[in-house]
Amino acid sequence: MSQALSSAFSSPSNRHRVWFHDQLADPADEQSLLEALTIGLTDSPRWISPKHFYDHRGSELFDRICQQPEYYPTRTEEAILEQSVDAIAACVGRDIDLIELGSGASHKIRLLLDALRPHHYVGVDISRDFLLESTQRLANDYPWLSVHALCADFTAPFSLPELEGDAHPVVFFPGSSIGNFTPREAMALLERVHDQLPPGGGLLIGVDRIKDRDRLEAAYNDAAGVTREFNLNLIHRLRDELGAEVSPDDFEHLAFYNEAASRIEMHLVSQRDQTFSLDGQTITLTAGEHIHTENSWKYSREGFEKLAGHAGFQTRAHWCDEEELFDVHYFERPA
Repeated sequence: MSQALSSAFSSPSNRHRVWFHDQLADPADEQSLLEALTIGLTDSPRWISPKHFYDHRGSELFDRICQQPEYYPTRTEEAILEQSVDAIAACVGRDIDLIELGSGASHKIRLLLDALRPHHYVGVDISRDFLLESTQRLANDYPWLSVHALCADFTAPFSLPELEGDAHPVVFFPGSSIGNFTPREAMALLERVHDQLPPGGGLLIGVDRIKDRDRLEAAYNDAAGVTREFNLNLIHRLRDELGAEVSPDDFEHLAFYNEAASRIEMHLVSQRDQTFSLDGQTITLTAGEHIHTENSWKYSREGFEKLAGHAGFQTRAHWCDEEELFDVHYFERPA
């Protein structure tokens, strides 16, 4: 695991500090992005990891996706958290530290902070600038809270910062982001989280349920086209950051439900025959060829509890909405 680099920063107009821990390798971002995209685009079939959606623009676009009327996961999960916050607080107990994976704009954590009153909050995200902005806003709005920003790729091994006190840690992983991993990858991630927690440490996680095709496909094909722009942001990054001679106008967004695999798939589809260079290699796409950019696996309640159990967790509690569209689970690492 990489060694964390720690520093404190604050807005010039505000005295509340955010402790910053940087675990992205140097040279960061551009070289790792170049290598990763070259590997995926020279593979067959072609693919790009969804973690590369999340530069600053991509993070802002995802925040807009969450506000679209078709995108039920965000509002459903938020309603569950709001309605169940007292029960969640009773379940996780007092004297806790909260660590949020994929913290993004740190919206959902605000539904929990007043009830849970953690000693420390650690936001973990790969988008450095977006992470710093969102955690600074959080520190400004919650002056009683010790706020930390951990810039790291949580899809790979990373180290949690050492925090003062002896509060027990609770990892918060909202948004059904666990669905972006294959079941095997999800198991590996859950095992890494389990292994970083002490006995009694907890995992509060949101998981999207299996449901009808129409509702699922509408959520990933919003009428405003925000998800389309989010997907096409990968082409913007190829052009603007890596110098590839490609245009977003030459690709189209495609999202559909693969019922056999219980997952939504997102693809970029080349609209013409095209060739461009990347890291000294020639990439040739034919008209209609796909670049697979994201999967979002859906789970039954029982199926996900079984997966977490195999990773070493014990089921402690579960909450869902009336339509049973979405689940929030609380698991513990047993003594």
